[in-house]
Amino acid sequence: MRVLPACILLLAAALAAAAQSTGPGKPEEGPAFQAVPELEAGFRLLYEQKFPEARETFLDWENRHPGEPFGHIAVAASYLFEEFYRQGVLSSDFFLNDKRFLHGIAGKPDPGRMLGFRRSRDRAMVISRERLRADPLDTEALFALSLAAGMQADALSILEKKQLDSLRQIKEADAEAKRLLARRLDTADAFLALGAANYIIGCLPGTTRFFLWFGGVHGDRKLGMEQLGKAAQNGRYLRPFAKILLALAARREKQDELARRLLRELTEEFPSSPLFAAEYASARGLKLPAE
Repeated sequence: MRVLPACILLLAAALAAAAQSTGPGKPEEGPAFQAVPELEAGFRLLYEQKFPEARETFLDWENRHPGEPFGHIAVAASYLFEEFYRQGVLSSDFFLNDKRFLHGIAGKPDPGRMLGFRRSRDRAMVISRERLRADPLDTEALFALSLAAGMQADALSILEKKQLDSLRQIKEADAEAKRLLARRLDTADAFLALGAANYIIGCLPGTTRFFLWFGGVHGDRKLGMEQLGKAAQNGRYLRPFAKILLALAARREKQDELARRLLRELTEEFPSSPLFAAEYASARGLKLPAE
């Protein structure tokens, strides 16, 4: 049985929450819930596929804020997003090919990038668990854990092709995201993990979904696209990532107008991105391979 979790529950490769207002109690002041110019600049570089520059920006912020899991998650996401890009995962060639979509990449991932990813992810998890021991309702820690579990699920399934191990991480990411949303429903980026998992699992053959259901793993393609839409509309750091995932899912569903609109918006926002330019061209039937 093979299951490809939400590739990007990354990125990915990766990142932080997008709340615009606070829930009950004390207002959140952590980087996952407010705009941080340095982090916004780093994520922009990431979406322009300028990976070394993005990682340098994240590392600089991480070094100045070692107690924040957000910084370590951002660094981990930069490694994972780069590997996805190098392997062609975030592309219509991957999403529209059922064999690749459900079985992962051909070959093996780059060992150096995977080592960097695991080290940063593990550090984020250690810090998050320490914070949760002090405050079980620490939403920054909950969000970091949901991203860490989601990224690990993607790495296991898409890059390492360890599908059963990936399923455990999907359930963990789903549980952490739901805990976060119970506390902060306005955390739009949290819907990325839920939406991607729902959509990918919903694409599996019926027999496979039946057996997964008994293991507590569910999928719904329509619901998954609705959840991705929430992240694509209201997310902060993960909004562009949700958009590319939703656009690729729309192409699978023959919703070509939606796909072209989302890809056009991405190319207008990130005109120097070879990935978004190539996918927008592909959606219009043109040939413009990514660099």
